[in-house]
Amino acid sequence: MAKRLGEVALEDLYKAGGSTISIEEATHIYQAIAASKASDPDPRRVWKEVVSRRVLKPWHPHHLHQLVYYSVYAIWDVSINGPPLYWFPSLDESKITNLGRIMEIHGPKLLGTSYKDPIESFSLFLKFSVQHPETYWSIVLEELSVVFQKSPSCILDNSNKLKPSGAWLPGAVLNIAECCLLPSTHPTKEDNSCALVWREEVRDDLDVNRMTLKELREQVTVVANAVDATFSKGDAIAIDMPMTVSAVVIYLGIILAGCVAVSIADSFAAKEIATRLRVSNAKAIFTQC
Repeated sequence: MAKRLGEVALEDLYKAGGSTISIEEATHIYQAIAASKASDPDPRRVWKEVVSRRVLKPWHPHHLHQLVYYSVYAIWDVSINGPPLYWFPSLDESKITNLGRIMEIHGPKLLGTSYKDPIESFSLFLKFSVQHPETYWSIVLEELSVVFQKSPSCILDNSNKLKPSGAWLPGAVLNIAECCLLPSTHPTKEDNSCALVWREEVRDDLDVNRMTLKELREQVTVVANAVDATFSKGDAIAIDMPMTVSAVVIYLGIILAGCVAVSIADSFAAKEIATRLRVSNAKAIFTQC
């Protein structure tokens, strides 16, 4: 059972710091935490204040971080409030997240004057998304560049009482690889946007490699055309390869061609690979020596 914040003494902080902090540093931490608690007893705001003021440093022992964190949240009821929060984004950081951008664009229209910013209005926006799934998920699908080959009849169908969770996107048909590869107006999904980053194995001395969305689409299309010319849509095609850029291209190519990708760990023995090929009824396999 962790000590409550008011029960943590200066000696506890100094001891938790081991040989890495002086008594003066421990005193500074003690006073800063006490001031944060005095200004607002809410554990979330106390911890947020501790983090924003950088009271604890990266070089401080993990035990010291734990002591302060668990004492701040000593009376936190996980069953009611969920896990105690550790990291809090700044307002600027929140605005450049995917959700933050959506909230900044659509929040004022959907919530009116109640909308403030992605942090302060998060709970309100969450409530709106639950109460208005048609509106919210239409926005998300557009943001994700999801293109339907056959559009769904609705976002959520709750007409079948035997399905308490409802049916999502009933009647929809799509190819998720196509959605991944198509450029869009999204700021990180243009043709020249970086799609893959990797480094050659055992070549840590070299710079990392990068592939743009356009380059990835071109390579995936080559694989997809080859698969489409040889197999039928719905056929299972296996991949038994390490996670390399080639494996990513092949995986997307199989999906883009309308086939089913069967992933097999390259560490498996021949017998285990054979079992998975048989169970999946794979028509072919991509592998490497």
